[in-house]
Amino acid sequence: MKRTCRRLFPAAAGAAVLAAAGVTAYAVPVPGPDELPLAGMRILISNDDSMQAAKASNSDGLGLYELRRAMCAAGADVVVMAPWQVQSGKGTAVTNAGVLTTQRRTTLPAGYGNDCAGAPSGGAVFGVCRSDGPCVKDTPGATPADTVKLALRGGLKAKAGWTDAPDLVLTGINSGPNVSAQVNDSGTVGAAIAAVDEGVPALAFSSAGDETEADFPRENYRASAEFAARFVAGLRERSLFTSEFVLKVDHPDVSSGHPAGAPRWTSVGHGKVVWHTYEESGENSFDIGFGFCEERPGDPCTETSKNTDAEALYGEHRVSVAPVTADRTYGAKTPRPETLRKIRHYVEHEAPHV
Repeated sequence: MKRTCRRLFPAAAGAAVLAAAGVTAYAVPVPGPDELPLAGMRILISNDDSMQAAKASNSDGLGLYELRRAMCAAGADVVVMAPWQVQSGKGTAVTNAGVLTTQRRTTLPAGYGNDCAGAPSGGAVFGVCRSDGPCVKDTPGATPADTVKLALRGGLKAKAGWTDAPDLVLTGINSGPNVSAQVNDSGTVGAAIAAVDEGVPALAFSSAGDETEADFPRENYRASAEFAARFVAGLRERSLFTSEFVLKVDHPDVSSGHPAGAPRWTSVGHGKVVWHTYEESGENSFDIGFGFCEERPGDPCTETSKNTDAEALYGEHRVSVAPVTADRTYGAKTPRPETLRKIRHYVEHEAPHV
């Protein structure tokens, strides 16, 4: 079937918007004031990179603010509840005792302060820490799953006045992809799973980056966020939001100027792209590090599964969209395969593409 490329947002002034922000143009503009496809939606955003966005490396939550900007530009009412500190790799972990504190951020990162000024909730940003009192510099952060569960079980009602659950939960944009075996460790995916466990539709967004650079390319966040806004708008237009599974979306690296290819429906791979290493450093101690496929002698890290997220992301430079459930039962079937079929058709034939 011939692919249908639809523009849900108008093309005018898109490059100017990106240029004004100092970001390489990706030709995926924000909508104009008369076309707001997400108007009336309430969206909760969280992540595992924290809400700090203070590091020069762009690795501690800048993607969250790009996602917030894009959703507010599309007309959504957005509230952020995210970990106070970086919580990468926490998966679906939760905190079992103690106190969680939600602390509103009053001064946002430069360039993002007015993104949600017209939204009913003003795009409120809350950091969640494990403390019976104010969150300060060294206060431990809540886990990604903590923040979503807290928000949906009373936090949004108390802090934002939302008496009903949000229409959608978005997590990310993660600084780096979440593909293959590492998906089980992902706090970005874990937070989204916490949402569907509560019956709220959720999408988890991650972006690949130039792994040869120390800093995560800012333009990758922008490209991923603009894709996310149009992708979510398309799901809404077709009434395809579901809490049966998480949609895991991984966007390729576009920092070299090579635009992302068309979205592809994938499965989660079984290979290892990156894993934890443990090097003995003392009589009873081990240093934790990371290993990468190309650095593991004698092991090609070959992916044995077909149509995987890593294959689409790295091999084809395409956006990967994979359904992820919290069901640990081997061989479990999707309760409503028709839902899966419709979303897959949207991804493969109708989803936005530059």
